[in-house]
Amino acid sequence: MKSAKVAGLLLAAGEGARLGTPKALVEYAGERLVDRGVRLLEEGGCHPVVVVLGAATVQVRGAVTVRNPGWASGMGSSLRVGLAALPPEAEAVVVALVDQPFIRPGAVRALIASGAGLAVATYGGRRRNPVLIAREHFARVAELAEGDVGARPFMKAHPELVSEVPCDEHGDPADIDTPQDLRLLEPHLESQ
Repeated sequence: MKSAKVAGLLLAAGEGARLGTPKALVEYAGERLVDRGVRLLEEGGCHPVVVVLGAATVQVRGAVTVRNPGWASGMGSSLRVGLAALPPEAEAVVVALVDQPFIRPGAVRALIASGAGLAVATYGGRRRNPVLIAREHFARVAELAEGDVGARPFMKAHPELVSEVPCDEHGDPADIDTPQDLRLLEPHLESQ
């Protein structure tokens, strides 16, 4: 994928039920998480960036937005909507989640530089996000994405295709799900 045209896909459709507000609207360091996610993908080398929205409708500069009418069914439907919205010239996509504000662009660059057709970032040896998916896998990934899971069923069914890319030096994959998790933002602000 090194010379391929790689798009970015930010999944930001959820209502943030446990958080009490859609995660896309949460601010961190004076920036909404949705804008931070777009910047992560852009600075990581993705173009264009597509954002899947659902519970909240927001204007997002520098990105193409698409609405997932079935957002309440979970992340799988948002991944399907996002993959379908990618331009035909995109040979691959890096998929990121809006609720992981501590991941840095180096993780996206590392996935792209891996040259793999299916790559997943690891932290401490555990698979997390973001994930890179080559176009040849889009249809099957979309077919298997159900409920609150994205590309994981496809990766589980085809372990021989998956490249793990260590990204420990490129941030922290902690996600923001509850009001208590918002307190995690404070120490990270101090270290920025």
